[in-house]
Amino acid sequence: MKAVKLAFGLICLAIVASDIVAMSRWGEARGVYDDICYLRQAHLFQRFGIGGLDTNAVRDDDHYFEGKMKEIGFADWKDPIRWPCHNPMPSGKVVLQYPPGTGFLLALFPEGHQVAPLYIAASLILCVLALSGLVMARTLPSVISAGVLGALAVYLMINPAKASYSVPPTMALCAVAGLLTSLWLMRNKRSVLLVALIGLLLGVSVNFRLPNALLAAGYFLILGLPFLWTRSLATFVRGLAFGAGVLVGMAPTLAAQAINAGSALATTYGSADVVAPVFDLAVFGQYLRDMQFVLIVLAVGATAWLLAAGEEHARQAALLTVGNLAFNLGFFMTHPIFTHYYVVPITMLSLWTLSFARLLQPLEAREAAPVRRKSTNLGVLPR
Repeated sequence: MKAVKLAFGLICLAIVASDIVAMSRWGEARGVYDDICYLRQAHLFQRFGIGGLDTNAVRDDDHYFEGKMKEIGFADWKDPIRWPCHNPMPSGKVVLQYPPGTGFLLALFPEGHQVAPLYIAASLILCVLALSGLVMARTLPSVISAGVLGALAVYLMINPAKASYSVPPTMALCAVAGLLTSLWLMRNKRSVLLVALIGLLLGVSVNFRLPNALLAAGYFLILGLPFLWTRSLATFVRGLAFGAGVLVGMAPTLAAQAINAGSALATTYGSADVVAPVFDLAVFGQYLRDMQFVLIVLAVGATAWLLAAGEEHARQAALLTVGNLAFNLGFFMTHPIFTHYYVVPITMLSLWTLSFARLLQPLEAREAAPVRRKSTNLGVLPR
């Protein structure tokens, strides 16, 4: 088994090394609108500090964004109303539509060398967690599953993560949140501080992509339903701690929306981006033909397996992923726009959670036959 661990460890290291070589050669002028918009947010943070939350087009008085658009041959570079990724607000401002988190992370690195370090840092975090999973694995099946997940996660940092600068930090946070979620659920005594930290991380992820707010759906279910069942103070406090963590984590986005859109609850996205859900067979078909479908199958299959074969705490982790997958897949499968990374965050959060939940099971539970030991009651989820 040590040889298998070593083999998978070397595979993960080889993939991350290959990724780093490829990422170090990436340019920052691919001609993609999203790229230069995230870089504009980063530039604002580097110029104004926390004042960079204000993305009003008039703040481009140094012509940074205009210069970026000239580089990609954008015809209407002089007209802020025509700027990509910007929308007019009722106040008359023309502002960036994206939340500020991705731009903030890019701003931590020197201008002109921002993208590659962001991707490399996220890849290294994933590699460390992948190797940690291999170290924790104590049976051959768990070594293989941990190794495959680790190699897959690192591989995805090139494709499809390259499609958007918001994906790499989301991927890294999902992996860390998956580990912490398993640590929380696999204990008999559930820590309030730990669930608050998980909420904080999921809230922070909203600062990279607004749809990341859906990543918390399953958590609210397993924290809220037991409270309705038991009405105990302990379940209420855990739910309150998680909700407070989410709120604190997404505070930068709420502040940015207050500054740019006039209200913390108002969106900076245009009407064309805020659409009603609709089931479209064409969009559904695109998911079936995409790598994301493989991730969905893996996440659903791993959830079903852990529900059937896991011990009580592990089944509770699987119940959480059931709620999370249902909400997130339901949203994106009825979203009229398809991209190659929409369901990557929820599938990877689910897989990391399930993988670490399996690894943290007592050894005898992992070796036991897949027999249900005791029915899981939602009322006993938070202990």
